[in-house]
Amino acid sequence: MVCLGNICRSPLADGLLRDKAKKEGLNLKVDSAGTIGIHAGDSPDSRMQATALKFGTDLSQLRSRQFKVNDFQDFDLIYAMDKSNYQNILSLAKTEIERAKVRLILNELTPGKDMEVPDPYYGGEQGFIDVYNMLDQATDKIISKLKDDE
Repeated sequence: MVCLGNICRSPLADGLLRDKAKKEGLNLKVDSAGTIGIHAGDSPDSRMQATALKFGTDLSQLRSRQFKVNDFQDFDLIYAMDKSNYQNILSLAKTEIERAKVRLILNELTPGKDMEVPDPYYGGEQGFIDVYNMLDQATDKIISKLKDDE
């Protein structure tokens, strides 16, 4: 799960997918990162943590890190939250196999529409709730697909 700073959208997607995988008994390696490292080592944004906790997802153990080229080898799928970060990730890919791993997360809900998860950082509480709802639905779809592939 990748966004810009790895303090709002991607840690939420990370936490949601981890919780759902655990509940379903799926053995997944889930992580999140940012395309910039300015927040490396920081906890998720307090507003995102509060929103997630309100709906039952604890993000307090997560820490921000910057996306690295080795992530292409460490993960089968890399979900970007928006087109800018999608392009930033693709620019680091060295092969078609690596490029094929990168997807926009909301294409799980609306295939081919290339919709973006808005960054709630500069907005109010409703923006965080809207992002939660989008990523909750997207991670449900990811879990459903993974269960079907078993």
